Amino acid sequence: MKKYLLLVITGLAINSTHAQDVSDAMRYAQTELGGTARFRAMSGAFGALGGDFSSLNVNPAGGAVFTSNQITLTLNNKSLNNKSNYFGTSTKENENSFDLNQLGAIWVFENSNPDSGWRKFTIGANYENMNDLDNKIYSQGHNPSNSISSYFLNYANNPNTGNFLGSNFLNYAQQQANLGYQGYVINQGTDTGGNTIYTPNNPAGGNYYQENSISSSGYNGKLSFNIATQYKDKFYFGLNLNSHFTDYTRKTSFYEDYLDTPGTQTNLEAVRFNNELYSYGNGFSFQLGAIAKVTNSFRVGLAYESPTWYRFTEDFRQTISSNLGGSDTGIITYPDYRLQTPGKYTGSMAYVFGKIGLISIDYSMKDYSNAKFRPNDSYFAPVNNQMEDILDSTSEIRIGAETRVKQWSFRGGYRFEQSPYKDGKSVGDLHGISGGLGYNFGPVKLDAAYAYAKRDSQLQFFSTGLTNPANIRSVSNNVSLSILFEM
Repeated sequence: MKKYLLLVITGLAINSTHAQDVSDAMRYAQTELGGTARFRAMSGAFGALGGDFSSLNVNPAGGAVFTSNQITLTLNNKSLNNKSNYFGTSTKENENSFDLNQLGAIWVFENSNPDSGWRKFTIGANYENMNDLDNKIYSQGHNPSNSISSYFLNYANNPNTGNFLGSNFLNYAQQQANLGYQGYVINQGTDTGGNTIYTPNNPAGGNYYQENSISSSGYNGKLSFNIATQYKDKFYFGLNLNSHFTDYTRKTSFYEDYLDTPGTQTNLEAVRFNNELYSYGNGFSFQLGAIAKVTNSFRVGLAYESPTWYRFTEDFRQTISSNLGGSDTGIITYPDYRLQTPGKYTGSMAYVFGKIGLISIDYSMKDYSNAKFRPNDSYFAPVNNQMEDILDSTSEIRIGAETRVKQWSFRGGYRFEQSPYKDGKSVGDLHGISGGLGYNFGPVKLDAAYAYAKRDSQLQFFSTGLTNPANIRSVSNNVSLSILFEM
């Protein structure tokens, strides 16, 4: 395949018309199943159990279930396989990552007053990587009718874009149009009324060969400060104050050529369009929870997780290359913006079979249509309205079980997460299973877990014009190892 590197353009924009979209909000609104190996092995069904560091992220009342001072750390290896189908052509890409996924400590303070109903309180701190953002997706195929030129034309011929030629200060829409024009993907002309219009420079025969690759890296970390208390032997209450921090880089590269396109050929033979986003930010949220022992064996839990209020800074670079020459260069630095992700409610119940084992179920609800970019002014109102229109309220079910044989523990779990989109296709339902085991050495415990999850989605390469989706099947395999020290 020929490579064309003669033209390099990067757009400079001070005033941005629009860049943040639904996918940016969903990146931080959704979280993965992470945390300790015991938590993962039971698919995160810990809302009515507590006594595990990752259970604090479900129900902060679980801190009061701890009976001793503890420190736990967890290492995780994630293997992500993405299979893409684009107009009948199948491709696949793999990404492997290794990280310190969890680190926490908790201190238990018993009440020395035997007449008080408040038995103890606990103070803890726990870090978890709530979302490993390392990912790779590669798609290729022959598009029968739609070219990259339609993306640039949608901006260039939109009356709201305005004039974009001859200026060094362009907003986002103007930059997209300018990239297409300077890259000779679109041409300037006039209609019968003498008005300026833009037309495609690529052949009109269809059968455009296209490739799209996405490579991303980063994390979405959460540091929780937990305080919890136990009242008599029946009730547990807890509070989390959470600090969130994220760092994310995404690089996309789209390639199109016309070597297989029938009909009259133009001088334009191939185009490559690259985008690179760097985003970092921080945020705050809180959680409240309670656990009640209905009987010695049966427990119920209820928890609320507030929205997370983020503030982000982003830099954005775009380049386009073709075989026709020309050059321009620059970077977009967006003004800081805020994002509010939706809150979540979780109800839980668990049954403990003495020292033999247990079974636990969590049910969570989250309304993704409540995600909001801030301020909700004329800049962000269109994308906020779009999220209200296409996103939905979802349910998540997690089921976990554990059995104990002497020093050994054996665990398994299942989870289902409903699609956050009303169409159920843009991002589909998630199904996951997990299993693991642990060994109790006394003051030291060692746990291992394996978790599998599958989800289908539809990936649009661009937000307008060239919107034909690739069908993606994502399968993740996680192996975790935790070590716990009692103090």
